[in-house]
Amino acid sequence: MGNVRRLCAIIATLALSQVPAVHAQTYPTGPDPRNGLKPGKGNDAGTAKKGLRLVSFTPKPVEFDSTNGLAFINSDLAFKGNYVYQGNFSGFSIWDVKNPTKPVRVAVVPCVTSQGDPSIYGNLLFISAEGGGNRTDCGKDGIKDTTDHKSHMAGVRIFDVSDPKKPKLVKNVQTCKGSHTHTIVPSPTDPGVIYLYVSGSQAARPEAELAGCKNGTDAADESNSLFRLDVIKVPLANPTQAEVVTGARIFTGMMPAAASAARAARGGGGRRGGAAGADTAPPPPPPPPTGPRNCHDVTSYPALHLLAGACGSYGLLVDVSNPEKPVRLAAASDTNFSLWHTAVFSNDGSKVVFTDEWGGGTSPNCQASSMMQMGGNTVLTIGADKKYTEHAYFKIPTAQSAQENCVSHNGGLIPVPGRDLMVQGWYQGGIDVSDFTDPDHPFEVAFYDRGPVDKPAPPGDSAKSVELPVPAPAGGRGGGRRMPGTIGGSWGAYYYNGMVYSSELARGFDIYELTPSAQLSANEIAAAKLVKFNEYNPQSQPKIEWPAAFPVVRSYLDQLVRNKGLAPARTTAISSALAAAEKQSGAARGASLTKLAAQVDADVSGAKDANRVRSMSDAIKALAAASK
Repeated sequence: MGNVRRLCAIIATLALSQVPAVHAQTYPTGPDPRNGLKPGKGNDAGTAKKGLRLVSFTPKPVEFDSTNGLAFINSDLAFKGNYVYQGNFSGFSIWDVKNPTKPVRVAVVPCVTSQGDPSIYGNLLFISAEGGGNRTDCGKDGIKDTTDHKSHMAGVRIFDVSDPKKPKLVKNVQTCKGSHTHTIVPSPTDPGVIYLYVSGSQAARPEAELAGCKNGTDAADESNSLFRLDVIKVPLANPTQAEVVTGARIFTGMMPAAASAARAARGGGGRRGGAAGADTAPPPPPPPPTGPRNCHDVTSYPALHLLAGACGSYGLLVDVSNPEKPVRLAAASDTNFSLWHTAVFSNDGSKVVFTDEWGGGTSPNCQASSMMQMGGNTVLTIGADKKYTEHAYFKIPTAQSAQENCVSHNGGLIPVPGRDLMVQGWYQGGIDVSDFTDPDHPFEVAFYDRGPVDKPAPPGDSAKSVELPVPAPAGGRGGGRRMPGTIGGSWGAYYYNGMVYSSELARGFDIYELTPSAQLSANEIAAAKLVKFNEYNPQSQPKIEWPAAFPVVRSYLDQLVRNKGLAPARTTAISSALAAAEKQSGAARGASLTKLAAQVDADVSGAKDANRVRSMSDAIKALAAASK
């Protein structure tokens, strides 16, 4: 065994000894309505639902209407006003969702970008581009000559969408490793500037193609392009001047994370391949005896100046108070996590959920034989010292078929006061709503699932049931196995201004609405609908604030009834008092609510859920103040 291998073995042993015990699930033994659904290419597929209804389904535009490989699959979403921006590996679409029952296609822009993840800020749309086949002119022909450096685009494209019907490409910002994803971090001091943190998965481009790019194995070497996230500074008044201004060197000093024996036996993460021509990208260097050298996704929380990085083998916490000089605060690893992929903060910033994209999104990893500890979520708390503590795993409690690529993927918060709820896509596992308020016991609240896109292979047809290998991400571990057939399902599902939107890789564009259930009341849904944003980029998480309103108060009351956090006699009395106050107006309503708040304050000491009673009292006081 060489010195490098000895070092890695020692590090792996030490890392294993530091992994905490984490609560895990087991597959349910009873039947689930999602199991065995009829396959179909669109709405002809069988469906199962709980707490969600489908408002509309819109097939993919003809320009992207292909399920051949990964070249035309839909990717992520961004939101502004009545518009939804949907990425695609070969461009993007803009939808007007003013009437969510009938989305209107505003524009379709063919532009080969590989993943094509979008973000919107003002009138600027940012699109990630990665791979060796992307052209600066958005052409479909790819790069025929590997020495044609001027035509190759890998980085972030900037479009002016001030006229959504006619998007204009205004700048290609080239980066050394391309852009698999990117995240907006607004300047905390200059409202005219935003920063894009760029996660690039490929190796550094040749310096002959882009000056200053350099591969290397030393994370501390600041001339090395690998161990950093490129940071683009965008002057909003003049986006043509956008440029890379620094590298976020948040990996220095990190060691390799350990892998459990079970995980190693099942294969590592892998990721989706790029568009045509991706094989022309520079080959990755030999894996160094260090920790990660890039992130798959990062999620910023500008209000708290924090960033959570899903960085291959680690989940990071980063201080971005100065976006040009980020500081790593914490790092967590997990022997059961294959590829730390996406992060979602709780609204108060005390928790963060990370997803694990085991199999890279192309494998059927939600089968009955799949590990429950892999391919799902994990919940971590963030202490006052800004350090992580891992608590529990969550995975959809259904056994999907071998025809369904399924793993935890992108999502965001649902703005229900008093709870930490998130909705997310699970590829062909459908969309799911989970509650992580108690970090040790996350649970499912709602779901909507279609059957697989493809029919099962005929009996004895071994050619259609063989798993195909998927390349590992550059610098990553393991490769995973790719499912043959159509790669489909929900890339990401997000709550925005009253509806849940989902980008379906193979089928198109879905809009859903939450419906009341035993685990989510009509008042909680009404309170969530009170929260409105003009812009929403899920990977640049906004702080949620609720207006003073009766549904907000009643949400806390419903939660206290559900968890028996306050005596039934008191919850009944409070409900009656709220109903009486709502019939009043002006000063009379304010006086009644002020009196009720004082009574609720007296309930705190004897309540089983004192914190929620306090929150309800605060909401009553806010409503009283607004009523005077």
